[in-house]
Amino acid sequence: MHRLSATPFLFALAICAAPASVTTAQDILQKQSQQAWESIWQRFYHPDSQTFMDYLSSYEAGHELAHLPTVTEVKRQFPNPCGYGSGMEDGMILGGAMLSVVCDRYAVTKEASLGEKAEMIFAGMRRCATVHGKPGFVARNVCPGDQTSIYINSSRDQVTHFVHGLWRYFHSPLPDASTKQAIGNLLAAVADRMTEFVVPENDFDFCRADGSRCPLGICRMWNVNVHEAARLPMIYAAAWDTTGEERFREQWQRYVNEAIQQSAGPLKHQPAYALLQMQCSLEVLHDVETDAARKAKIVSIMNRVGQMGRTKQTESLAKIRSMDDQTLTMLGPDWRHAEKWIHQGGYPNPQWGPYREVWHTIRETGESALIAMMVPHASISDDQQADLHRLLLRLNYDRCSSCGIVYHLAAHWKAKRLVSQQ
Repeated sequence: MHRLSATPFLFALAICAAPASVTTAQDILQKQSQQAWESIWQRFYHPDSQTFMDYLSSYEAGHELAHLPTVTEVKRQFPNPCGYGSGMEDGMILGGAMLSVVCDRYAVTKEASLGEKAEMIFAGMRRCATVHGKPGFVARNVCPGDQTSIYINSSRDQVTHFVHGLWRYFHSPLPDASTKQAIGNLLAAVADRMTEFVVPENDFDFCRADGSRCPLGICRMWNVNVHEAARLPMIYAAAWDTTGEERFREQWQRYVNEAIQQSAGPLKHQPAYALLQMQCSLEVLHDVETDAARKAKIVSIMNRVGQMGRTKQTESLAKIRSMDDQTLTMLGPDWRHAEKWIHQGGYPNPQWGPYREVWHTIRETGESALIAMMVPHASISDDQQADLHRLLLRLNYDRCSSCGIVYHLAAHWKAKRLVSQQ
C-alpha cells in the first residue's frame, strides 16, 4: 500500500468534516489543478520553440529540459528520424491537447488571459507546420536550439491532435478573424498534402518531410486499424469546415461512409491514447455532419468508445494509486545514456527503463478519464467525478515529470464544462 500523501490526507479530512468544510475540499481540488497548470507552463513549455515537451529530467529550475536534443543531433536525425525517446517526440499531440484544455477552461471561467495562452500554443503549432517549408507536413516538434530543425518522420497521431486542437480553437470565442483564417490555411495545407500523398502508390502514406515513405507504418492514413479509420475524413471535414473549400467537402464525402463502417468494427486491447484519438476524429465528423442517420451512427460508436474509456479509467486509477510517492516523482532519463536500445523499422530507439511505465501510467489515467466525457451530449456521473478527484489528489504536480498531466487538466476542465452545462 502506498504512503498517503499530504494532499489526499487533507482532502479526506475536508470531506469527513462538517458540511461547512465542503468549500475547503473544492479549494484543495482547485489548488491541485492550478499546480498542474503552472507546472505545464513553467516546465514542459519551451518558450524558444513555443511547444511542449514530453518529460522532465530534473526538477531544478532552468534544467528541467536539459536532456533535449541539440541542433547538431536533430540535424543528423539522432537518435532516430522520429525523435523517439528524446523528449520532443509528441509536441503536436500535446499542443492540440493543450489548445482543447484552454478552450474548455475559457468556456467555464472566461479568463481574458487564456487568449494569450492560446496564441502561444497556436504559434508553436504553426511553427511546426511551416518552418520546414513543406506545406501540410506536421512536424512533431521543433528544436529549441535554433527554432528550425525537425525530425523528418511524423505520424498520424501527431496530425490527429494537431487538426483536432486547431479545429476546436477555431470554433471557440478566442481567435480573431485573422487567426481563424490562418487556422483554415494550415488545415487546408494538411488536407492538400493528404490528397497528394495518400494514394495507393504510397500505400496511403503521407510520407516524411523529405518525401520518402515512412518505414514504420505510422503515417498511413487509409487501410488502417479500426481506431484509425476516421482520421483521414476527419482532416478533410475540418478543412472544409474552416475554409468552405469544395474540394475538401468532396474528399470528406468520399471517405466518410466507409470510415464510419470501419469504426463500428471490433475494438480490442487498444491503449487509452488510441481511443482518445478515435474520439477526437469522431468528434469532428459528428459536429460537421448534417445527415441525421450518419450522425446517429457516429454517436453510437462514440458511446461504445466512451464506455471502454470508463473501464480503462477505473483500471488505470487503481494502478496509479498502487504506486508509491517515490515512484510517481521519478524523473526521466538522459536518453543518450540509455542502457538498452531497440531497433524499430531500422530506427534505433533509446529505452527509458522503469520510467516508461511511470510516464505511461500518469498519462493514461488522464486520457482514459477524458474519453468518456467526449461523447456528444455527455453528462458526468458522481462516480466519474469521484474517480477524477481521486486522480487529481493522488499526485504532487510540483514533482511530476510526465507530460501526462496535460490530460489530467484536460479531464478536469472538460468535467467542469460538462457540469456547468447540466
